[in-house]
Amino acid sequence: MKRSADLDIGHRVRDRRKRAGLSLESLARASGVSKAMLSQIEQNKANPTVVVMYKIAQGLGIELGELMGLDRPRKRFEVIRADDPNQVFVANKQVTLRTLSPLSMEKDVEFYEVHFGGGGRLESPPHFQNTEEYLTVAQGRVALASAGEEVTLRKGDSAHYSADVQHSIFNPGRADARVFLVVKYRAEGT
Repeated sequence: MKRSADLDIGHRVRDRRKRAGLSLESLARASGVSKAMLSQIEQNKANPTVVVMYKIAQGLGIELGELMGLDRPRKRFEVIRADDPNQVFVANKQVTLRTLSPLSMEKDVEFYEVHFGGGGRLESPPHFQNTEEYLTVAQGRVALASAGEEVTLRKGDSAHYSADVQHSIFNPGRADARVFLVVKYRAEGT
């Protein structure tokens, strides 16, 4: 799913990279995002997660909101509408990932709603060191794997796990599943 034209992420990344005088390879080293992924993003062939965009912003030395074209004063009250397509980061037959946190602010916590069709899987590479996730199943069941452990969760079950390692959430059944996911980034030593 493409974001609206005013949030042309690929153009913004390419523009900011060129303004900084960086090659794709240099930005890849500075951000920790692969050169191939950066190229895909700049061509609008990949729909990056907030975490990937945050890494790119850090590599460019700018705020996430600035990179996403959302540089506006932080609001004390903000509504995220259920039908806002800009809040959807993954949308296919198997998985829909929608952020419930405002994109306009820098944060160390992200809140998501994730829908899984039968067999849907969300694979995540390691996030920043000390990142944790909290997951609650609202509908159906999911299998969760992190740090060499795997567990099946049903409606009403919750789990807390390390997200600074490869981790995944998978719907092993045919019926739809829905989870709420909180990602908490923690600075080293906290």
